[in-house]
Amino acid sequence: MGGYRGLLMLSRYSSKIVLISVVVALAMLLTAQRAGAQFSNPSAGPLSATAVPQAQQVQAAELASMLKSSGAQRPLVLQVGSHVMFAQAHIPGSVYAGPGSTAAGLQLLEKAVASTPKGKLIVIYCGCCPWSRCPNVGPAFKRLHDLGFTNVKVLYIASNFGDDWVAKGYAVDKGE
Repeated sequence: MGGYRGLLMLSRYSSKIVLISVVVALAMLLTAQRAGAQFSNPSAGPLSATAVPQAQQVQAAELASMLKSSGAQRPLVLQVGSHVMFAQAHIPGSVYAGPGSTAAGLQLLEKAVASTPKGKLIVIYCGCCPWSRCPNVGPAFKRLHDLGFTNVKVLYIASNFGDDWVAKGYAVDKGE
């Protein structure tokens, strides 16, 4: 009888462990899906880089060509990522405008465009990480639109600035 009781108790104990494990695994899965959802699909919302309409995206070769323009035709280029990255390498003539994922960065962005005409072509870029995970361009793009800017483009950087701009031989400046 003692062996049967022990086996029965072990069976109850094992089923509770399995149930708890399943509940924990489901909770972890749901948390991961929620955390990644904002930056993993186009319908995720206005803060996702993938939510930037394709018509508002510009490719590296196209921007490099635009930068050969002078005067009013030349776009205002703003880097909305890490200051460390900007200091290491940035697009010539671009202005550091703060990380778009922070309130302080968005305030810097507002200051950077304060005297800019609302119809001026503005190109923003980050390059910190793959496009689908970039936390900076989506909020910066939205803020510029909220401020009334009507000609905002985002440099599409598939992987990162080093791979998609520097390694392809486009011009860079270093330092502040």
